[in-house]
Amino acid sequence: MRVLLLGSGGREHALSWKMAQSSMLEELFIAPGNAGTKQHGKNVNINPTDFEGIKKFVLENNVNMVVVGPEEPLVKGIHDFFLADELLKKVAVIGPTKEAAQLEGSKDYAKQFMHRHNIPTAKYATFTKDTLEQGYKFLESMNPPFVLKADGLAAGKGVLILDNLKEAKAELKNMLADAKFGEASSRVVIEQFLKGLELSVFVITDGDSYKRLPEAKDYKRIGEGDTGLMTGGMGAVSPVPFADPVFMDKVQNQIIIPTIKGLRHDNIPYKGFIFFGLINVKNEPYVIEYNCRLGDPESEVIIPRLKSDLLDLFEGVASNTLSERDVQFVDKCATTVMMVAGGYPGEYKKGKQIYGLNTITDSIVFHAGTSSDGPAVLSAGGRVLAITSYGKNIQIALAKSYESAAKIEFEGANYRKDIGFDVV
Repeated sequence: MRVLLLGSGGREHALSWKMAQSSMLEELFIAPGNAGTKQHGKNVNINPTDFEGIKKFVLENNVNMVVVGPEEPLVKGIHDFFLADELLKKVAVIGPTKEAAQLEGSKDYAKQFMHRHNIPTAKYATFTKDTLEQGYKFLESMNPPFVLKADGLAAGKGVLILDNLKEAKAELKNMLADAKFGEASSRVVIEQFLKGLELSVFVITDGDSYKRLPEAKDYKRIGEGDTGLMTGGMGAVSPVPFADPVFMDKVQNQIIIPTIKGLRHDNIPYKGFIFFGLINVKNEPYVIEYNCRLGDPESEVIIPRLKSDLLDLFEGVASNTLSERDVQFVDKCATTVMMVAGGYPGEYKKGKQIYGLNTITDSIVFHAGTSSDGPAVLSAGGRVLAITSYGKNIQIALAKSYESAAKIEFEGANYRKDIGFDVV
């Protein structure tokens, strides 16, 4: 199989690492990839949203499967672009169509879908700048904290949780009238705050059947004890100790199955990953959000825990035979610690040389934001490296990740020292 993987982050390095282990793989291309992905395939300099550039490359290189890592090409309709093109429609695309990707692309769309199919989620209402006054009244009717979500994609930064009504009203105006998040906040979903422990659950589906992947818990805030600014994710653990069989049965019956059935009922074909951002409220699961792809840094713990051949699963998705495929997990815990650039998630510098990568023997180092300069590896993003380790329990795996992180150096490097603090 000749595969093109779109994306350049830690998720894509984890996917390329796993696909490279498959006996079904003939050649792997990654667009644009990073300094880590080139260990497993060939990086090609194409933007994941340059559909014409992707078409040209796919045809010239006889690619027969495209795996879409990030959300933006999906929300912009890359799957539909392939289906509508005579020369491309035989190429398998792993990732949902534009309408299905609205589950992530629009918070309001996702909420309406959940409401329609009786999937447990927080109470909500949606507002535009024309209904700003009604938005204020809705906030007045609620108890703090107040949750404000930009309707569209805002690179993980479009959710605000505020304790003060006056602040919440000011931020609602900022988002709607002053376009704080651009077009993404032309509509804002205000929802009831749910208190509990969060986790991420993942399935892969061909639209008819699905297979559940390992669950994970990630840590979004920059500071220890979950304090400070939101980031793209500072680390993750898998499995999640409180996601016991009883809780996961509820997730399956109240959330996963109704979602798959709901997509079929609404005639929305779906081929790819569904990421359920969940919260455990007194042992009852609620959906906070859907994503139409794998999470990052969760990918860096769930993919290493997948024993099965990932390309075999992708082939099952493409041919609608996923129900015949086998999914097995490695019977170990996996943890990842994200090393980030100094100043992240605010302003940070790129191009810092990374030392010590070759000294790591007890962990897998997934590159999240790196580039190559000859043999040198340089930082090229806010989140730079994900240090993943196995262990018979979370504590042992974390100890290995931290030991490995201490051996890696680049100017301004920073990482949280308390990943897993709330579940260990």
